[in-house]
Amino acid sequence: MSLYEELKWRDLIKDVSNEEQAKKLLDNEKVRFYCGFDPTGESLTVGHLVQVVRMKLLADHGHTPVVLIGGATGLIGDPRSTSERQLLTLEQSLKNAELIKKQISSFLDPKKTIYVNNNDWIKEIDMITFLRDYGKNFNLNYMLSKETVQSRLATGISYTEFSYMLIQAIDFLHLFEKENVKIQFGGSDQWGNITTGLELIRKTHGDTDAVGLSSPLLLKADGTKFGKSESGALWIDSELTTPYEIYQYFLNTSDDDISRYLRTLTLLSKEEILELERQAKEEPEKRVAQKRLAEEVVLFMHGKDALHESQLVTDSLFTGEFLKLPEHAFKTLEKTLDSSVIENEIDIVEALKKVGLASSNREVREFLSNGAVSVNGEKITDPEFKINKDNSLFNKYAILKRGKKKNGLIVIK
Repeated sequence: MSLYEELKWRDLIKDVSNEEQAKKLLDNEKVRFYCGFDPTGESLTVGHLVQVVRMKLLADHGHTPVVLIGGATGLIGDPRSTSERQLLTLEQSLKNAELIKKQISSFLDPKKTIYVNNNDWIKEIDMITFLRDYGKNFNLNYMLSKETVQSRLATGISYTEFSYMLIQAIDFLHLFEKENVKIQFGGSDQWGNITTGLELIRKTHGDTDAVGLSSPLLLKADGTKFGKSESGALWIDSELTTPYEIYQYFLNTSDDDISRYLRTLTLLSKEEILELERQAKEEPEKRVAQKRLAEEVVLFMHGKDALHESQLVTDSLFTGEFLKLPEHAFKTLEKTLDSSVIENEIDIVEALKKVGLASSNREVREFLSNGAVSVNGEKITDPEFKINKDNSLFNKYAILKRGKKKNGLIVIK
């Protein structure tokens, strides 16, 4: 299977400007390709993994990734279908750009990857040059026909966001001229911007071998946005979203979504994916494919140690056994269990109420007298019992249990 055929099989190609040229570049040559990321936040989300996985796949086949961090385009904001984006300051944009560059560098070989920030060349273009040398190449009808613009005409779109496609077009032209970049990749929502760049290259250089490709947006089977949990976006930054939360998200993937996620979010071989798809279809109750997907995504994002810890926490929450967990795993439990931070010490009555294991003093006394309460594995019946550093784990944590399945966490400052 050629690289282009594999991209198609993995559902990583939706639109292509010139299929024959794309096949030639991808299958028979070693070229530079680029994908852009606007630093609208301090971290990428799990939804960006589609582009990251595709870059890794191409790099593994000998092509050179050029990662563009949009320090300039991040100041403008790619038009959303709903409303204007909140504008970033230059300081915010450049700070976020460095954080995102650091994130992406953990996935790609730094010796074989080129990083650029479009603020470096966009900031050098004055207004008259922008209007004469670039804006003159596009008429309003062409720009208004773009889907992202069309979706905003009813509610209104500022000239700032309307001009975004021209700035991204300049990026493609710049990288084509200065870095010999032949291919631009992006999500299907970027197709209008990608083709605008190709048009600018054509008008500047005539017919060239530059091509653009897009991938389908990764949605759930019910049409809702991928990468959202009940608590909000799933971030690549482990401080914002723990590896355990990522693990759980994919462990709970629906049977309808499992094939799509295995193909687009992992680099597992075709043979293994087809076997996992078969198991998911014939023995869905075993959830073998979901477990493999969760393992592969966490391993790719955060490494072996994070995967091991995620599995330990998952097992502990299932069995109710927490005493063998390493200290760092308790940081994950802080975000998973009902928890409360205290100063110095707290009596068992208040502790149980703070973590939601009892609603009143009467309930606490009843649970204690029935022997239903334990702290760090020790059964507690005394209502005067106090939790402090002396009887905590790692001088900081106390696991409260009520019965076999109700758990809470006290964190001592």
